[in-house]
Amino acid sequence: MKQTLLLVFVLFLVQSCIPLRIAPKIEDYKITKGKKFKRSLSKRQMFIFEDGKEAEQFYNFVNIKFQLDDTNVYDDVPFEIGGQQYFFAWYEIEIPNKSINLLPIFADIALTAADLDTSFEDSYSSRKGNWYLAIEVYNDFESDCLTETSLSRKAVLKYLRALKKEYLATHNYNETVFKN
Repeated sequence: MKQTLLLVFVLFLVQSCIPLRIAPKIEDYKITKGKKFKRSLSKRQMFIFEDGKEAEQFYNFVNIKFQLDDTNVYDDVPFEIGGQQYFFAWYEIEIPNKSINLLPIFADIALTAADLDTSFEDSYSSRKGNWYLAIEVYNDFESDCLTETSLSRKAVLKYLRALKKEYLATHNYNETVFKN
């Protein structure tokens, strides 16, 4: 009985993966400091949501919706709320899930002990990318329109929720020109 239990435990251990980093799961959106979410972002508050679309799709969406002609598509994208002009900058971020795979490590140890070539070195760890979009908003009067104390926070959040919804629902970005 003990040998069977030990064998099951060893098999379970050998076939397991040990997670090193698990990407956050965001249901709708999250407002947080950029640096808290990813070190390379600014310290401003960010509107962050998961991006399930292909790379560069948000670039195409912003470029066509705001008719930017491939100029300043990442920074200083102008928009208006109630006659007041705002700007947003956005960042496409990847946070991968990382894990250590034990089976290839033990297989390579066994192959090395038998004086055979190791062939699993590339399989020691696995990564699965998770993509997010982070948007910061500012205007001429406020450097961060998403802070708790910002006067325009409610209106800006409403606009960003609508923008996110439109982006995720639209497949032909030329449609956005006719919606404006």
